[in-house]
Amino acid sequence: MAPARLHTPAPRARTMIHPGPFNPVRIQSQHATHGRHIRLALAPGLSLYEGLVKPLAELGITSASMTILGGYAARLEYCVAPPDKSKRALIAYSTPIPLGETYIVFGNATLGFDAAGKPLVHCHAAMRTDTGAVQGGHIITEETIIGPWPIPVLVTSLEGFELRQTFDPEINISVLKPLREQMI
Repeated sequence: MAPARLHTPAPRARTMIHPGPFNPVRIQSQHATHGRHIRLALAPGLSLYEGLVKPLAELGITSASMTILGGYAARLEYCVAPPDKSKRALIAYSTPIPLGETYIVFGNATLGFDAAGKPLVHCHAAMRTDTGAVQGGHIITEETIIGPWPIPVLVTSLEGFELRQTFDPEINISVLKPLREQMI
């Protein structure tokens, strides 16, 4: 008979307690009546924000889901979102972390509108720095500058509804939510 093996339990995953009233609808969704699939090549020297928003606006796309397929950033800033220590909100963004020249390994972005009706790009990515360190987090798209070569991005437009930054009382922060299209 084999000797009994000691088992060390894995650390418990963090539990996040929502500070606001419970919403039983965990996933809010809308049905896209149709969509377009587009491949973009983001222009060098532009911010990630400009590189995404301008060509999509020219195509009449105001809400979309995007996949960044990798490429160099001449400058990249990101932040992380640990639990809010004050417990007033679910998370609290860190101060921006500058990385300088960085390779974006892979990312996902969402295009919608902020509360004032201005285009908003929410982006998370994995990055490799010039020292080889791997980082990940929320990309500050307005401060991230596309490097010397175009960055390929796959876009799926969301038609028939829009994504709009809306306050969520359960987590006590604003998030992008799908809403039937409105006149802006």
